[in-house]
Parts: sequence; C-alpha cells; structure tokens
Amino acid sequence: MPAGNVFAKIDNEYYQLTGAEKKVADYVVLHQQKTQFMSISELAEEAGVAEATISRFCRRLGYKGYNAFKLAVANSTAKSDDTNPLAGEVLETDSIPDMCRKIYAADLDAMTQTLELIRPEALTRAADLLLGAEKVVCMGLGGSMLLAQECAHLFSTTFPNFVPVWDSHLQSIAACQLTQRDVVMYFSYSGATRDVVDIMKIIRERGAKAIFVTRFPKSPGAAYADVVLQCGSREGPLQLGSIAARIAQLYLVDVLFSEVCRRDMEGCRRRRKQVADVLAGKHV
Repeated sequence: MPAGNVFAKIDNEYYQLTGAEKKVADYVVLHQQKTQFMSISELAEEAGVAEATISRFCRRLGYKGYNAFKLAVANSTAKSDDTNPLAGEVLETDSIPDMCRKIYAADLDAMTQTLELIRPEALTRAADLLLGAEKVVCMGLGGSMLLAQECAHLFSTTFPNFVPVWDSHLQSIAACQLTQRDVVMYFSYSGATRDVVDIMKIIRERGAKAIFVTRFPKSPGAAYADVVLQCGSREGPLQLGSIAARIAQLYLVDVLFSEVCRRDMEGCRRRRKQVADVLAGKHV
C-alpha cells in the first residue's frame, strides 16, 4: 500500500483522471467519513459510475484494490494517529462502565438498524424456500462461518435437514452436488470476496436456491442470490468481525427461525421436545 495521505494523492492525480474517475474522486473527497464504510457497489451507485471505474481509480492511485484504498481513506480521515480498531468507538481513556455502555449502544444500534432493513416479503420468501427444501446447507468463510454454524445448530433443533459446511474446498464440493430441491444459507458481511462469488456461481449453475445474509445487498455475491437478507451495523476497515455485526446477523437468523417455526407451531413443539428429551440425559 502506498504511503501518504490518500486525499493528497487524489489532488496530485486529479487532472490525469478520466471524467468517470473524477466523479469518484469528487464523491470521496466530499464524503470522506462515509466512504470508508461503503462497499464498492455502494460507492459506484452513489458516484454514478461502474464498479470497474472504481477499481481503475484505486489502481491509478497506487492501491492494489478497493479494500486497500478504503483503509487508506480511514487512516487519512482519522482524528488521532491511528484508526480506532474497536467497535463502539471505545477509547483508552474510557472507564470500564463507559466502555460497557458504548459497546451496549453499538450492539443495540446494530439490531435497530437491522430491524429497519428487514423486508417482510424477503423474509417470507426465505421461509418458503427453507420449508420447501430437501436439504439446507449453511455456509460462510472466516468469521461468517461461525454464524453459518450457529444458524445450522439453531435450525437443527427443529428441522433435521440443516447442515453446516465450513472449509472453502468442502463448500465447492458440496455446491457442485446440489440439486434444484436444495437451498444454501450463505453468510458474508461484505459479499465481495472471490471465494464468495465463486461459490455463489456454482450454486446458481446447479439450480439450487440461495439465501444471502449480508450488509451490502448490491454486492457481487448478493447478485447471485434468490433472496437477500440485509443486516445493519457499520464496520470500519480495522473492525473486522465485530461483535455488533455478528449480533445483527444472529438477530436476522432468530427472526427467520421464528417465521419458519410459526408456520407449524405444533410440529415445532413436538420436534423440539424430542431433542430436549434426548439431550436431557447428557446433563449431570
């Protein structure tokens, strides 16, 4: 990553930029704080250009890609010497009660944002797909795989056809054997990694359905989904895998689980009792 202030680089290169690239530069300079939280698809839409234009713009400034550029924006706009890596804007000078309140507020805000982003029609469609599926495979990469495992675990207490697949190679193997009767629940905060797009393409080619849980509904991965469920919570470039973002996604899982279960409350009650009875013997 090149050293120096990214906005100084933009000034130096501005008159060498194409007309479309200048639109990106103008937007970034005017919305410095906002840009560091945006996906490449969101910035493209706001600036009125294609995603490829933004990629060229980043390379022209000397950055390997959009994520490297976004991190440079965060570093250049930081009020202190270092970008705050902690969610909730926790500071070194905070007392423990202050820190607790800030983190609570950040986690609560993530759920509030998610509540406002829920589209009933998308939730209904997702529930329909899950109820009609022969098999539901829960996937994700990195921290998102933990969410996929949690989702599979929750649904498996009531439905026997939910399974998690974690390794990216195993996911490719599982994806290429899907049928039109199967559904994939895929978790990806950014929705914009190569592995995500590769897997989503395979799922589409096999004719299986995909429910995509993400922060960015216009991300490359989401473009291949049948249903997109959007979570709230903004992550800075150094706040990777923040708990607030995971809480937002888990809240979505809980809402979807409740919607699926309430379609057959009696059956749900019966199956959960069976599971509870079996697990009871494992307690001391």
